[in-house]
Amino acid sequence: MMTIAIGMLMLLGYLLIATEHLTNINKAATAMFAGVVGWILFMMTGTQYISTMHHAEWVAFLGGASPDWAHQQSFIAQNVFMPHATYICSLVMYMLATVAIVDVLNANECFSFLKTWIRHRNSRYVLWLSVVLTFFLSVNLDNLTTTMLMLLVLKKVVANDRQRIYIGAAILVAANCGGCCTVIGDPTSLMVWYKGAVTPGNFSGAMIIPSLLATAVVTLLIQRKLPVTLDLVRSTIMFRGDDHVLHVWQRVALLVLGLGGLWFVPTFHRITLLPPFLGSLCVLCLLWVLNEVFNHKRFRTEQPSILSGGDHRLLYESLQAIMFVIGMCLAVSVLMECGALRFLKHIIDSVIPNIYVIGVVMGFASAVLDNVALVLTGINVSDILPEGAALTDYQSFFTQNGPYWHLIVFCGALGGCLLPIGNTAGYAFLKLEEEASGKWYLKHIALKVLCGWAVGLAAYFVIDYFIR
Repeated sequence: MMTIAIGMLMLLGYLLIATEHLTNINKAATAMFAGVVGWILFMMTGTQYISTMHHAEWVAFLGGASPDWAHQQSFIAQNVFMPHATYICSLVMYMLATVAIVDVLNANECFSFLKTWIRHRNSRYVLWLSVVLTFFLSVNLDNLTTTMLMLLVLKKVVANDRQRIYIGAAILVAANCGGCCTVIGDPTSLMVWYKGAVTPGNFSGAMIIPSLLATAVVTLLIQRKLPVTLDLVRSTIMFRGDDHVLHVWQRVALLVLGLGGLWFVPTFHRITLLPPFLGSLCVLCLLWVLNEVFNHKRFRTEQPSILSGGDHRLLYESLQAIMFVIGMCLAVSVLMECGALRFLKHIIDSVIPNIYVIGVVMGFASAVLDNVALVLTGINVSDILPEGAALTDYQSFFTQNGPYWHLIVFCGALGGCLLPIGNTAGYAFLKLEEEASGKWYLKHIALKVLCGWAVGLAAYFVIDYFIR
């Protein structure tokens, strides 16, 4: 009975997340509420779950004593909840370190070169350069941060709203495609890596060609909607004191350390076997020290700290995204412990025993329900199977570096772009570009994304067919 109650609570939470644009209830708050209340319900009647899901550990924990309420609470807190909490904390620590790194770089105007490079009247030049820069920035940074960063730069360059939202839509798709190319570029790929389902090198090798093709197809289709020349924002020259602005070489040094350090994190993990968040914290520490050295004049005067001024919308949206990830991880973990995901896995395997069909269905569902929520569920609904002769062809897709893990990330990223409400970066796009709307996006962009997704999926199928 409690399993049904927990399942209904989570379904209600998923429904509220999918209808955030209608209810105006922040999906991060919804996810946190569902996750926390779910674990409270689990704690109230946990004996029926731990006696079946953790039988050996439960018997060893009791040590022959008679089970009571105190034993149950203690076991769930220590042996059931804490492993999930450790996983969530490791994930969040990495994301927080990344957010802090981006905030330091942004505060020091390390991304100011983007505006200089992009400013041009030729629409094709602006579109393709914006897409290329977005794609390769999102390889290191998460797709939300990259999308917001590029959209804020674009608002300072392109004056015409209609022209800008077409380029902004291309940036949104490029950020999602680039983010799913590496294990550190998107929350969903980061979760797959943390689960141990993929290794960094194999994951990037499998995803790079489908992601590039999908981005290129969408960009080509959007290019046809733009005029030859763009209406640019009139440039202004602002005087700033020497103690406000770092030298170019200083900003380049900070940028190389920040982005290059994040790129090195998977290698750090492979060499040391320490959690990836320690590598990102190491990069943050080094960047912070360099920031203190370069800005010592400002810190010695009455001028505000380098981290206290400027546009912090990047930081605000990123922190909301992190809170959403925490809530969804809590929600999915309680579904795992009450056996609901095992039941769902049984239904999926019996109804649609084809990973490509599963990926397509998940992609279309991501268009309505946030792709992070859906992909996180897809990640945890299946176990990583050990490689061996006893596995069937279908089961072999679920081994480490198996196609299933690639497909749910790729289809979640592209399917989430079918509608702007399907991913967190899409919500940021709607907030920053008031002229854009869900109706406009559905009419002018959704079909283009579908074409790019189909081409990328076909490319993955061909590559996987010949490799396997």
